[in-house]
Amino acid sequence: MIKKEPRNKVRLRRHARVRKHISGTAERPRLNVFRSDSHIYAQVIDDVTHQTLAAASTLDAGVKSAHPHGGNVEAAKAVGKLIAERALEKGVKDVVFDRGGYLYHGRVAALAEAAREAGLEF
Repeated sequence: MIKKEPRNKVRLRRHARVRKHISGTAERPRLNVFRSDSHIYAQVIDDVTHQTLAAASTLDAGVKSAHPHGGNVEAAKAVGKLIAERALEKGVKDVVFDRGGYLYHGRVAALAEAAREAGLEF
């Protein structure tokens, strides 16, 4: 009998494999996405200095009041718009998108498209 690996373990292995090739710099930081069942989080990270330049999630006050259940596509769109606004305030326009080992579908894709529409380029 073949034993299946837990889904998150497979995702973490996929994420580590992708991170070998994707890295954020000061000129082009990394837009990282983490997705849980009930929330979605995004960070703009400079991997050279190990600093988070901007962050947004469904736990932020404005997003949480507008979208009480953070685990849906509409909340992900709000987080994408918010992370783009915060990154642009810091002078970051170009980013490298790191989907965190998740499929580019649903909430992850909605966050990315909303960030693009709000002015981030990737």
